[in-house]
Amino acid sequence: MTRPAVPAIAITGMGAISSYGHSVESFYSGLVSNRTVMRPVKLPGLDATSQVWWSMVQGFNPLDWMDERVADGTDVVAQWAIAATQQAMHQSGLKPDPLRCGVVQGTSLCGVQSVMYAQSQLDRLGPAAFPRKTMMKALTNMGAAQIAMRYGLHGPSLSVATACASTLDALGVAAGLIRAGRADAMVVGGTEAGHSPGSGDHLDHFVPAMAYAPAMFGMNSTETDARRACLPFDKNRSGIATSEGSAAFVLERADLAEQRGAKILGYLAGYGSVADAYHPSAPDPSGQWEARAMQQAMGDAGLRNQDIDVLYAHATGTPVGDTPEIRAINVLHAQRRQPLSVTSIKGHFGHGAAASGGLSLITGLLDMANGRFTNTANTTDPDPEIAFELVLHKPQQREIRTFQVNAFGFGGQNASIVVTRARPS
Repeated sequence: MTRPAVPAIAITGMGAISSYGHSVESFYSGLVSNRTVMRPVKLPGLDATSQVWWSMVQGFNPLDWMDERVADGTDVVAQWAIAATQQAMHQSGLKPDPLRCGVVQGTSLCGVQSVMYAQSQLDRLGPAAFPRKTMMKALTNMGAAQIAMRYGLHGPSLSVATACASTLDALGVAAGLIRAGRADAMVVGGTEAGHSPGSGDHLDHFVPAMAYAPAMFGMNSTETDARRACLPFDKNRSGIATSEGSAAFVLERADLAEQRGAKILGYLAGYGSVADAYHPSAPDPSGQWEARAMQQAMGDAGLRNQDIDVLYAHATGTPVGDTPEIRAINVLHAQRRQPLSVTSIKGHFGHGAAASGGLSLITGLLDMANGRFTNTANTTDPDPEIAFELVLHKPQQREIRTFQVNAFGFGGQNASIVVTRARPS
């Protein structure tokens, strides 16, 4: 019996909400301009000399993207997912078959802002002040559900929560459903929202408890200069600058996308997912499981190490987190004739957690289209263990045919994808 061919997966739309603005264009122009948007924030109750670094989405009005009924019944994490998806669907031009199109959305903390705000209202004012729709807003699946309702989609509607790997895992799950014949198109994304110091400005200056989390856990950068708040792969890195945002994509069976004349931004050719099974917050120092996820993605794409032109690393700027990824890249690409070119966009705007892999994918797709490779902002002294080319200072003119994106999360969640310009054979 002949095994049916596995369909290629085309990416035909993308959308973004970020600290650079509420569009893919504003996000990418911020990266290309090397503009740093991290800023110091003083949190109530902390020592006067203490500060946390945040890169926050500003000026988002949900009524620009949805009606008042939807806005009133959704947490900000779902609102940003809806807005990014609207951009991706518009660019794609997809008119989906409702029975053959589904949704997969990734997030770390889902409706955490709504839960924190409800608790604060209950504590301060009692049950009468408890927001009536809190349960609906808090549910992890509501971003995916709202997107399915907006577009009338009756295919699989799923939510993925794998910490900072969430968007890449959502993409991998969605691609697997298309490959398995369960869908012809999938609306995919990942969002982190609702726990920055500024995310409660519309809630009577409510400050979410989670705004304190990075500082209290000892993850926050100790730097005092915004240009050094996040230093991916730098030997002097000291911690993260926390960010937020949303990234959305439309995936389609490539033959169907081509038949309808869609503009194809790239092909999702490979996906890898591996668990460290090591520690709740620290990755295995050897990097062996991160390397295995990367190797899985390359193998799934039918490519070898030397076929990867550039890599968008996870590289958060933490001493514990960056070292295993450096080792993983070194091991996988040791035999190349030319060192692999690597970047991390977190030096520009901080760590977007669940959205970070998706924002890196958007960067890769636009770099590939524009013949450039975005640099690692603000890093100046690469870790001496690095055996690859870390691109610094400014974007590099570069033809990109194939790129890889990494995203690694708490709990040992390791995900990696490979994207190609040409349709995989």
